[in-house]
Amino acid sequence: MRVLVTGGAGRLGRSVVDGLADAGHEVVSVDVVTAPQDRAEATFPADLTDLGQAYGVVARYRPDAVVHLAAIAVPFSRPESVIHVTNTTLAYNVLQAAVDLGVGTVVTASSPTVMGYGSPAGWAPAHLPLDEDHPPRPWNAYGLSKLAAEQTMRMFAARYGDAVRLAAFRPCFVIAPEEWDGAPTQQGHTVRERIADPRHGAVALFNYVDARDAADFLDTLLRKAGDVPNGEVFFVGAQDALADAPLAELLPRYSGVEPEVAAGLTGTAPAFSTAKAEKLLGWAASRSWRTELR
Repeated sequence: MRVLVTGGAGRLGRSVVDGLADAGHEVVSVDVVTAPQDRAEATFPADLTDLGQAYGVVARYRPDAVVHLAAIAVPFSRPESVIHVTNTTLAYNVLQAAVDLGVGTVVTASSPTVMGYGSPAGWAPAHLPLDEDHPPRPWNAYGLSKLAAEQTMRMFAARYGDAVRLAAFRPCFVIAPEEWDGAPTQQGHTVRERIADPRHGAVALFNYVDARDAADFLDTLLRKAGDVPNGEVFFVGAQDALADAPLAELLPRYSGVEPEVAAGLTGTAPAFSTAKAEKLLGWAASRSWRTELR
């Protein structure tokens, strides 16, 4: 199918464009500033906070599906009001344009930060591992904007029903392929440094996903969107934690989680469950830091 990827030049977007193209899709990459991408059929610059430009790019390419990744992707990287307005506007504009112009499948990116971990006022999970049934409690503008993106998706699903297939996914801390070789992660340090010093990963409960696995998830979801309930939200993460010790030990020490709540996360078990994606889509991440880190 023809897939329009917003934010296609970003850390996750580059791998999504490449992965979907390798899976046989015709991919159009849209970003504020675009550079040629080898695997993209076309690249197009657009500011999607402008509703007219959002309609224009969808009308220009008439995709079968839209994968919406465009956002200010790092919490506190801009003023809170800017992050909230930008990300919520992007989600609304892209979904509105896609639905109005007859796109059959629309997937929007959310974030695990909607859970609210890392709050300076304290945070206690109701249960671990975290799943899609756990109540969200965002405490900053980024997490709030991602929860708003999920609710925007659900609003359109409630309005149009099965006339358009809609979903959201929460990709864990994204590691791009070059970061396994030592390029800095989005927090500035390397993957090896993140593993060696648990304080780096503790704020995110040691979650991560290889960007290529996220691309594989999206390919699977696009192909099976008509076979799963509409308006679903999925966690997308690795099958282990980005840590060299069990989270049952690390979370109470570094993340303030009560030992009895973390007790079940023994061995390499992650703090985020992808059981829903496995059950509904037959998808599970295939890459681990244990196989990719060189």
